[in-house]
Parts: sequence; C-alpha cells; structure tokens
Amino acid sequence: MPFPDISPIAFELGPFVVRWYALGYLAGVFGGAWYATSLLSRPQLWANNRPPFPTPAIWDFAFWAVIGIVAGGRLGYVLFYNLPYYAANPGEIIALWDGGMSYHGGMLGLMLAMALFTRRHKGAILSSFDLLGAIATIGIFLVRITNFINAELYGAPTDMPWGVVFPTDPEQLPRHPTQLYEAALEGLLLFVLIMAGTRLWGWLRRPGLTAGIFGVGYALGRILVEFWRLPDIQLGYLLGTGWLTMGMVLSLPILAAGIALVAYALARPRG
Repeated sequence: MPFPDISPIAFELGPFVVRWYALGYLAGVFGGAWYATSLLSRPQLWANNRPPFPTPAIWDFAFWAVIGIVAGGRLGYVLFYNLPYYAANPGEIIALWDGGMSYHGGMLGLMLAMALFTRRHKGAILSSFDLLGAIATIGIFLVRITNFINAELYGAPTDMPWGVVFPTDPEQLPRHPTQLYEAALEGLLLFVLIMAGTRLWGWLRRPGLTAGIFGVGYALGRILVEFWRLPDIQLGYLLGTGWLTMGMVLSLPILAAGIALVAYALARPRG
C-alpha cells in the first residue's frame, strides 16, 4: 500500500509550525478530560460513591497533565533511549521541537501529576489512577495515529497486503504499520473493554482494578506489537537477543504492577 498523502504539519502561521503530533497529545489530554467528566459526575460508579475529586477540577488537572506528560516523556526519552548523547549535549535536552518522547516516561509523569493533584484535593489516589486508566487510551489512540502520519516507529518488512511503504524508510519496503496496530490494541480495543467494565461491571467500585487492567492491557499489547515493530534505533536489539527490545523491557514493570493492582483490588470488598 502506498503511504497516504498526509503532511505531518497540520498548519503554519508564519514561522509558527503546528504538527499533528503535538495536536494528538493535546487532543488526547482534553478529549480524556471531557470523557472523565462523564465518570466523575456519576458518584454511583465509584467506591463509597466518592469520585477522587469534583467534576469541574478535571479541567484544572488537564494543565497538570500536559506538564507531567511533556516533562516525563522527554526525561524518559533522554534516560531510556539516548543518555550518552544527551550527557554530551545537555543543552539539547529541552529541544522538544527536534522530537523525542518516551511513552513510558510520559505515563510516569502523568501518574505523578495525578497523585499530587489528588492529594491536593484530599481524594483517593488509587481511584484517581483508575480514572487515568479509563481515559488514557484516548490519548494513546490519537498519538499512535499521529506516529503513522509522521511515518515513524514503523515495523519490520512484510508481504502482507496491508504493508505500507513509508516515505521515511530508506529501503522503501512494505512494512507493518505497527503504529496502527498499537492504536487498535492499546487504544481502541482497551478503551472499549474498560468503558464496559467501568459502566456495566462496577470496576471503579474496586479501587485499583481499572488501573490494573489498563496496565496489563497496555503492556501485553505493547509487548505483542514489539515483535513486528523495528527496535529503537538508539539501542538495536537489547543484549544481542535478537527479539528482546527496550519497549518490552519497559513494559514488564507495567505488566507486573497491573497484575498486582488487579490482585489487590479483587482481594478487597467492593466499595
């Protein structure tokens, strides 16, 4: 399949350039906040009929979320993927316009922002993490779509009929569109599952359960797609295994934490 004729630049205003990638992050934050209002405004969904904070506060948290995602995502990229380069060139750490964000770092930054925000509102932190688990899939879906538009993070060569020839590929071979695989698995499918769980099966009444299922679902989806996705160019194949990648390694703690949260939530009485 030929790559669709989509520019990574959404629009330009003189020297000011706005890319779809940046808009994907912003739309993910504010789209997630909008969806969160429908959960926060229904106390009966939550343990003891108590959401982690009042519904209007989610719009204040959206600002905290942007800071947490950007700071955590950039710091994660520097530490996990390119530390020797940035140690030699520390001035470029803040050069966000050159690209370079780590999803796992952004997740940690977002969780820290949520914990601090919830503590400020004297809410239950586990329930606030459940809220993140319910809405984070929206951002994952949108950002992976923009990764596809940017023709980055594509997969290994394939002879499948949906293989895509990316313009940034120096070999110009049909490749797995792994960005779309992740958008479907970690974004759309996980969103539908968690939406059903929170609205129909009472998951939010067991603090930690929704966050745990999100962690397990995200980690398994990411690990699976890594088998078709090219390993990060900064690392190659970790330890020379030929299949273990940094994406897998960083997803394993999320998987373990998710399983622990699910076990903890199910072992406690439903609120």
